[in-house]
Amino acid sequence: MVAFNLPKNSKVLKGNRFKLSRDVPNKRALEIYRYDPDSSNNPRVDYFEINMHECGPMVLDALIYIKSQIDSSLTFRRSCREGVCGSCSMNIDGTNTLACIKHIKDVKGVVKIYPLPHMKIIKDLVPDLSDAYKQYASVKPWLQSTMPSKSEKEQLQSPEERKEIDGAYECILCFCCSASCPSYWWNGDKYLGPAALLQAYRWISDSRDESSKSRLEFLKDSFKLYRCHTIMNCTNACPKGLNPAQAISRIKSSIANIE
Repeated sequence: MVAFNLPKNSKVLKGNRFKLSRDVPNKRALEIYRYDPDSSNNPRVDYFEINMHECGPMVLDALIYIKSQIDSSLTFRRSCREGVCGSCSMNIDGTNTLACIKHIKDVKGVVKIYPLPHMKIIKDLVPDLSDAYKQYASVKPWLQSTMPSKSEKEQLQSPEERKEIDGAYECILCFCCSASCPSYWWNGDKYLGPAALLQAYRWISDSRDESSKSRLEFLKDSFKLYRCHTIMNCTNACPKGLNPAQAISRIKSSIANIE
């Protein structure tokens, strides 16, 4: 019989408890993952109780309230609070999403908040996205065209051509999709992941781009693209309602058509 032993520091412990001094009718409880790289202690889960009459309705509002009123050491990313920047992506109630658009009232019971799964953690709820951004950069996410050097006019598209990039240009690089993909968990060093591939498709499908063939040749790889097994977790996780799985399928079809 094979026995597997995990490192001692991999066990997540029960952490601090911050309870309200008195009971209130609009009380909500949150359990938040905590990790301090400067400490030799194991990761822990802290328990917080907040009065929703003193806090906004979103999970991000609760995190900001906790940081400003209860524990200033709590660390997380956030920016505009309007669901268009992707900074506050995390795992809430078992689902990767944006804290700024996740209603606390949509979660039954204790609100459990963890960082994006299967990523190195810098601190608390902040994942290290260095590798994800390197993969994003590898697909050359910009327009490649010689037209601007030959003409001072803008490059026009028909309404039909413009419609081709709908469902791809809206990606905000929150990486909720990649962090939900088992193939990315297992082969994150080689497989580009749904987020980068969706961005690749955005330029492959752009009628103004002149490098579609070279882009497809770059992706024609058993790991970069074909580690996708159409599990569909990426599409289910996207907080913007996009369909990375469909974009990956279209890239595969495009490669098949040029072979």
